[in-house]
Amino acid sequence: MKQYFGMALLLALVACNNSENKSTDTKDSLAKHSTDVSSVAVSFEDEQVSSIYVDYIRLKDALVDSKFDEAKSAAKALVTSLNKHAGCENTAIIAGKIENAKDIAAQRKEFTSLSADVIALFKHTTIHKGTIYVQHCPMANKGDGGDWLASEKKIQNPYYGSEMMECGAVLEEIKAK
Repeated sequence: MKQYFGMALLLALVACNNSENKSTDTKDSLAKHSTDVSSVAVSFEDEQVSSIYVDYIRLKDALVDSKFDEAKSAAKALVTSLNKHAGCENTAIIAGKIENAKDIAAQRKEFTSLSADVIALFKHTTIHKGTIYVQHCPMANKGDGGDWLASEKKIQNPYYGSEMMECGAVLEEIKAK
């Protein structure tokens, strides 16, 4: 399984290229589990990347809150954002699987692959302000583990929601340079 994760990460690196645009601001609000663009935690050089980040955080927050319909809606927006960014079309297909999933368990399963791709994108983009935290739950996916992104260190597990809200740890910090 680790080989597949490595391949997914490599494919995401190749698939999601950087392009330069204006920056916009984003934040994930763990208190409300909603994205509030007016309160800034992370700012990017590329406006399209910023849009991907906002939509990804909305999806992650919906999974944290175990809100199936909100996750579908957020995944739909993420499909649009990813399709606008050259090279991220395959990642958009994964987001589409989350949008069309029949239940939250299926959404969470696809979220693992989506996160691997999106993490690779953000590791290779220019961040002007803030820090993105790469977080990991070792118990997700039947013990294979699962990663996700957050704008704060506090663990809010999208794989288990309220069942194991704080299961996980920060693996890495992607910081402004």
